[in-house]
Amino acid sequence: MKFKVTTYIILFLFVQQAVAQTKVADNFFRDFSYEKAAELYKEALKKEDSTAYILTRIGDCYFNTSKVEKAEFWYNKAITKHPSIDSEYIYKYVQTLRSQKKYELANEYLRTFNKRNKKDNRIKDIDNFNIENYNQLTNTEKVYVELENLPINTSYSDFGGYEQKDKLYYYSTWVKDSITDENELYEWNNEPYLNIFEADLKIENGIKTFSNSKKLTSLINTKDVHEGLVAITNDGKTMYFTRNNVTKKDKRKYSKEGTSFLKTYKATLSGNKWTNVIELPFNNNSYSCGAPALSPDNKTLYFVSDMAGGFGQTDLYKVSINNDGTYGNPINLGEKINTEGNEKFPFVAKDSTLYFSSDANLNLGLLDIFETNLLKIKKSDTTEVYIKNLGAPFNSPFDDFCFFIDTDTQSGYLSSNREGGQGGDDIYTFGKYECKQTLEGIAYDDLTKEPLEKVRVVLLNIDGKVIDTYHTEKDGKYLFKDLGCDKTYTVLAERVIYRPDKQEFKTSSINQETTTIDLYLTPLIIDNEIVINPIYFDYDKAYIRPDAAYELENIVAVMREHPRMVIKIEAHTDSRGRDAYNLKLSDRRAKSTRDYLFSRGIAEDRVQSAIGYGESQILNHCTNGVKCSDKEHELNRRSKFIITNEYK
Repeated sequence: MKFKVTTYIILFLFVQQAVAQTKVADNFFRDFSYEKAAELYKEALKKEDSTAYILTRIGDCYFNTSKVEKAEFWYNKAITKHPSIDSEYIYKYVQTLRSQKKYELANEYLRTFNKRNKKDNRIKDIDNFNIENYNQLTNTEKVYVELENLPINTSYSDFGGYEQKDKLYYYSTWVKDSITDENELYEWNNEPYLNIFEADLKIENGIKTFSNSKKLTSLINTKDVHEGLVAITNDGKTMYFTRNNVTKKDKRKYSKEGTSFLKTYKATLSGNKWTNVIELPFNNNSYSCGAPALSPDNKTLYFVSDMAGGFGQTDLYKVSINNDGTYGNPINLGEKINTEGNEKFPFVAKDSTLYFSSDANLNLGLLDIFETNLLKIKKSDTTEVYIKNLGAPFNSPFDDFCFFIDTDTQSGYLSSNREGGQGGDDIYTFGKYECKQTLEGIAYDDLTKEPLEKVRVVLLNIDGKVIDTYHTEKDGKYLFKDLGCDKTYTVLAERVIYRPDKQEFKTSSINQETTTIDLYLTPLIIDNEIVINPIYFDYDKAYIRPDAAYELENIVAVMREHPRMVIKIEAHTDSRGRDAYNLKLSDRRAKSTRDYLFSRGIAEDRVQSAIGYGESQILNHCTNGVKCSDKEHELNRRSKFIITNEYK
């Protein structure tokens, strides 16, 4: 009995120790010191059963620091051991799977999540969550964007990127001097606190350079507090920015739960310094309001908040800025945009396109950047609101956020903790460019294979509109630049006394690729004859059909080019039919051909004769009574245009 009591006491103390360790870990977790919290949660696991709480907390520690492989491991343990676990952890598990491109497995758990959360707005289009659509988001074949890691990035966290005239504003934990006091480090990532930086921006020939990076004044950047996420009015005189909730003594202020919320502030530019820092009236000590963004007319401020009454964990809101400097009441952007998840980091472009980051909808994992036309739609408009994932390279399997674009130059910035960066978060600059290609080739004489000069080469689009024209010189070369990628064109080469050549082609999706197409023009004058394609007549008829007129225009062109030229016309038939009938029919056709030339302005004295010879001059063995194919008979049905003088 004494042994049993002792054992119970030991077990009780063991459990008590585990509970105490869990509470210590909770304190570190509350303070966003996730590495230390994870260590202590794991120690607690050794002393008690692996509860859903501890397993998911460890998963959250890694999830919140974007260590998706470790987060996946711990969420999987929690879900496997506790099938009835809060479905929010199933969604987080899905996010870690998508971040590692395990889309099929992610979809399996999305279906599990959907069974338990039929109305969850994050998966309202779950039927589109298929492998093909994931592959489309990652495919950059027809996306013409150059993405570059900014040289101002450091080994610390750097993010943002907000242009205002000749300045770039961004946010960084970088400090010039080394830090020795641990109290000056933010426990979440053991880096210094976040500050707002300003750099001089210079653009030459489309290339951006940055210099003189420096922190804003101490009125903006305060000690032991995070500042960041700015929006500046068009005149450059007013800045809105985000800061941790602080007291009048500039000390962080926590909620009862130990959370330090975010607030939005306004500052005014005086000379070259930001002063007069004012807290905005819609802030609250019970929830966060941050990440401000301005409408193009500066009359509306957008921001992120987790205030009560929203749709999810964090939602996008707007508030009017009145002419007298007051503000309206915050308005949620609604369920078209906001979901049960996180919508963050709004930015409104000059064309009123709203960009934001979200962990909902079809995405590549963690936060992805989306765009919507919500702000372009008027109340009377029937246009549907769309939500579009920007896809790669803007988005990656990691967190992608803080999107900024100048729609005039199609250039901007985004932030990401994707692989290949210099620090935790990095700033990337991008430039959308128009994919262009080149078409080149040589125009040849098809008989001699010699290059042709004086050839008119025409480039036409898919609708037949002339895009550009080129005239060849002695080398026969032609060149067209700035063709669009992934488009269909036709190139046509023509010269008088030659049959034109044309080819349809489609450009690829590769920028700066060159397509080579050589063109071969067939001469219409061969020896002493103008050679055109066969002229066809209706059965037992001699009138000129449109297709025959099309061919006869080549005769007209040659004779106009050589005004002294005289010809004689011969018409021939095959051996089928009566000889006398064929003779009369061919003669009628010869004279119809002659009359067409006269109608086109060719003088009568330039046609020496127009005679039909029927089947009297068969070119092959297909005479009367000989069985031949239609192809063999066709050789004998011909019109000849024979030059009878020295015309040059």
